[in-house]
Amino acid sequence: MSEAIMPLSGVRVIDFTQVMMGPCATQMLGDFGADVIKIERPDAGDLSRNFFGEPSEEAMNNAVFVSLNRNKRSVEIDTKSDEGRKTVLELIKTADVVVDNFRAGVMDRLGLGYADLSSLNPRIICASGTGYGPTGPYAHKGGQDVLAQAMSGVMEKTQDPSIPKSIYPTTLCDYSAGMHMVQGIMAALLMREKTGTGQQVNVSLYDSMIAMQMQEAAQWSKHRDVLNWAAMPLTGVFDTTDGALVIVGAFKENPLCDICAALEIADLSPTYPDLASQRANKPYLQETFRAQISKNSTAYWLERLEAQDLLCAPVRSLGEALADPQTEINGMLQTINHPILGEIDVIGSPVHLSAAPMTVRRVPPKLGEHTEEVLAEIAKASETRMVG
Repeated sequence: MSEAIMPLSGVRVIDFTQVMMGPCATQMLGDFGADVIKIERPDAGDLSRNFFGEPSEEAMNNAVFVSLNRNKRSVEIDTKSDEGRKTVLELIKTADVVVDNFRAGVMDRLGLGYADLSSLNPRIICASGTGYGPTGPYAHKGGQDVLAQAMSGVMEKTQDPSIPKSIYPTTLCDYSAGMHMVQGIMAALLMREKTGTGQQVNVSLYDSMIAMQMQEAAQWSKHRDVLNWAAMPLTGVFDTTDGALVIVGAFKENPLCDICAALEIADLSPTYPDLASQRANKPYLQETFRAQISKNSTAYWLERLEAQDLLCAPVRSLGEALADPQTEINGMLQTINHPILGEIDVIGSPVHLSAAPMTVRRVPPKLGEHTEEVLAEIAKASETRMVG
């Protein structure tokens, strides 16, 4: 696929982001064809380069970093030095988007906030990702995925009151906020086509988690009722003789009757005919299902449940999911040949454009790999402006 016909070809992104939220956003922009220039601290780089012990070439190009930084160029610049800041400003003159996920106010203190950059380049779009937002009582607190889970109310809910509250084991908040950042940047780019000027884009971990609970929030606001999809009486995770499966007992006229038929037990729906009675007797229903499902294999019960057109699935490991033919068919694994790690599979893009399929144009960069290349481009651009 020629870069010339990628959706964001010709868009230059200056990327100050680190760890997860920002890098997953800028990686998607790179996947769409943008020229993403990653600004990294001299000798250290993105914090993700230093997750695994003593710095070494292999450690600084570890799988976690590699998973989030394809289709980017790396430039080492000390943004706190006068010379480094001057270089960054020259680079931003050539850019369309500047992205960061520092605490609120950091870019302003560096002289790289929207007010500073828009006077330099009126078309610039500055996208900032924070923990809680740019203003307010928590604005200058450190933001992090687990903290956003706790503060937003997501962590408080469990499938059952007897289950201890716990940390969601995948970076749900970081990824959600990163994708919201992509949406904001794309909308700002479209608006710039109409107005000719850029704008500030703000997203936060906190807002993304609040937004994810739009149904629950409306139910609470109107009825003071806690809506918890995981706690529905006919929904649950159940152990089998060789694994586990999940049943979602919903979206049918009489799911309890169908579950009982699939599980080869007496029909309980006449005794518990509606949601209210099923909720009131959830412990009994769940224990009845649990006792029966434990007697046979996952495959056996899935076949019977599916025969009743019930929503069900096996509980699998990530490794099993990655090995599934559906994952390959959907293009969700991309094999890259990294100069340090060798061959490694990384997750592809979940957004599939028929006219512009995602490709890995650049493998994740080594620290400062493109410094000289980008500095030469800045010098050439400066010369062109002087001649013009």
